[in-house]
Amino acid sequence: MAMLNWRPVVDYELREIEFDRREIEFEKRKIVHEQRMSQLESEDAQLRKDDEQRKIAHEQRKIEHEQRMKQLKSENERLAELNAKLSAILCSSATSSNPTNPMPNESEM
Repeated sequence: MAMLNWRPVVDYELREIEFDRREIEFEKRKIVHEQRMSQLESEDAQLRKDDEQRKIAHEQRKIEHEQRMKQLKSENERLAELNAKLSAILCSSATSSNPTNPMPNESEM
């Protein structure tokens, strides 16, 4: 009688061992998955941080560019005013001055 009951008990124990092994494998995969998810979340957070820093740097460069353009525009206006004054001075000096005698060329000497 003991011989008849032996096989089903062993089969049951083997199935239980296999079930436990699968459960352990599942838990291992679950842990690996959670670690990978944690790693991906960390990488995502770092990428978002880097992206935000790039946006800030871009905005700073944009502001600096706009300031430089204002500065150049102001400088161009100032130079245009000076150029106009210089032209006016040259014009008035040309009309009010006596024509000078040209210097003789070397060929005329």
